[in-house]
Amino acid sequence: MLGETGVRKWGRMAADIDEPVGLGRTLGTTKIVFLVVAAAAPLVAMAGTVPLSMGVGNGAGVPGAYLVATLTLLCFSAGYAAMARTITGGGGFYAYVARGLGRPPAAAGAVLALLGYNGLVAALAGGIGYFLTIEGGAPGPWWLYSAAGIAIMAVLGFRAVDLSAKVLAVLLTCEIGMLLAVDLAILADRGTAAFPAASFDPATVLSGAPGVAFMFAFGSFVGYEAAAIYAEESRDPERAVPRATYAAVLVIGVFYTLTSWLTVGALGADRARGVADDQEGELMLNLTSDLLGATAEALFGLLVITSIFASLLAAHNAAGRYLYSLGRDGLVFTRLGRVHPRHRSPYAASIAQSGFTLVVVAAFAVAGLDPYRNLVTVMSGLSTLGIVLLQMLTAVACVVYFRRRRDPRLLRTLVLPLAGCVGLVTATVLLLANFGTLAHSDAVAIKTLPYLAMLLAAGAALYALRLRGTDPDRYARIGASRPDTADATPADALTPPRTGDADGSHAR
Repeated sequence: MLGETGVRKWGRMAADIDEPVGLGRTLGTTKIVFLVVAAAAPLVAMAGTVPLSMGVGNGAGVPGAYLVATLTLLCFSAGYAAMARTITGGGGFYAYVARGLGRPPAAAGAVLALLGYNGLVAALAGGIGYFLTIEGGAPGPWWLYSAAGIAIMAVLGFRAVDLSAKVLAVLLTCEIGMLLAVDLAILADRGTAAFPAASFDPATVLSGAPGVAFMFAFGSFVGYEAAAIYAEESRDPERAVPRATYAAVLVIGVFYTLTSWLTVGALGADRARGVADDQEGELMLNLTSDLLGATAEALFGLLVITSIFASLLAAHNAAGRYLYSLGRDGLVFTRLGRVHPRHRSPYAASIAQSGFTLVVVAAFAVAGLDPYRNLVTVMSGLSTLGIVLLQMLTAVACVVYFRRRRDPRLLRTLVLPLAGCVGLVTATVLLLANFGTLAHSDAVAIKTLPYLAMLLAAGAALYALRLRGTDPDRYARIGASRPDTADATPADALTPPRTGDADGSHAR
C-alpha cells in the first residue's frame, strides 16, 4: 500500500500531467527530415514496391513513373512550403485545409489523416511479424513479434520526439547506405549500361499497365508530407518545415528514381518486366546476393526489418500528433490533447494510437487471417488512399488560400501548386481504379473500402456543419492554430466575408 508520502507524490504527478503545457520545441530541419523520410521506408519501397510495379505495371518504365511522381510532389510542395511559413501552430494538413477551404472540409481531412496514418501503422506492425516469422524463419507466431514491435514503438512514442528522431537517424542512415552499396555495385558491374535511356522514353513509361506503376510510385512517397505535423515542435517552423519538405521529397525521389533505374539496368530493359514478375519480393535480395555476396544479402534482409520498424515509429508519431491536434480542438476526446509535463510529448494520443494498433493486430490474429495477404495489404492500401486524398485536398486548399489573399507570387502560390493538384487528382483516380491491385485482393468488400472511407470523410464534414449551429465554440476550434502563429485568425472559406475583410478569411 502507498504511504502518505507516496500518496502525496502520486497526487503531484497526476496534477502535473493535467497541467496544460505545450509540446517541446526540440526539432531542427535535419531531425524533421529523418522523421518524415523514415516514414516512407525507402528500403522497403525498393525491395517490395519496385518489383511489383515492374512486373504488374510498366516494366522498364518504372523509373519514369517515379520521376513524374517526384516532379508532381515538388510542385505541390511549393504551395505547401509557402503555406507552412504562415501556419506554424501544428495540426498538419488538417490545419491547412481549414485555412484554405474551411472547417467542414478540414474535418473531412482529419478523417482521411486518421485513416491514412493509423492504417499505415497497423500495416507496418503486421509487416514486422510477417517478415520475421514467415519470411525470416523466426520461431513463434507472427503476432508475438508484431506486439513486441508495438511495445517498443509505444515506449519511444511516449517519450520526447527528439529521442525518436535520433533512433530514426541511425536506422535511416543504415538503410540508405545499403541502397547506395547496391547502386554502386550495379554501376561497377554494368558501367554506362546501368542507365538505359528506354526507362524515360514516353512509349516505355506508358507501356503495359502505366496506371498501376504511377499508383505505386505515388504510394511510395506516403509519409513525406508529415513535416507540417511537427511545426509546433520545431525551433524555427517558418524555415524548418519548408526546408524539410523539399529535402524529403528530393531525397526520396532521387533515391527511388536512381535505384529503380539502376535495377532496370542490371536486369536489362527488355527483361525487367519478366524477371520482376517471376522473382517479385526476392528480386532485390537476389540482386544483392549476386553482386555483393550472401553476407550482404543477409544484411539487406535484416535492414528490411529495421526499415519497417523505422517507418512504424515515424508513422506512429505522425498519427499521434494528428490525434493530439484533434483532441485539443475538441473533435475527438479532449483527453487526447494532453501533453506530458516532462517529456513534452502528446503522450495520451500516443498511448491511444498504440492501443488501437494492438487491437487491430489482435483482431487479425484471433480471426486467423494472414499477416501479409490480409493485414499488410489491405491496411497499406487504405493508408495510401487516405493520405493521397489528404494531399489532394491540401493542394486545392493551398491554391484557394493564396488566391483569396491575392498573393503576387503566382509561380509559387498558383502555377506550381495547381500543377501538383492536377497530378494528385490523377493519382487519386488511379488509386480508386486500381485499389484491388494495391490491396492484393479482388474481393468486393475490399474494393468498397475506398468509398466507405470517403463516406466517413463526408460524414465528418456534415458533423462539423452541425456543430456550426449547435456548438459554435467547438466549431470555431476546428483547425485553429495556436495563438502565437503568424496567421492566428481561423479562416472559414464557406463563410462570406464581412465588410472590411478583404481576403474573406473572417469566420463567424
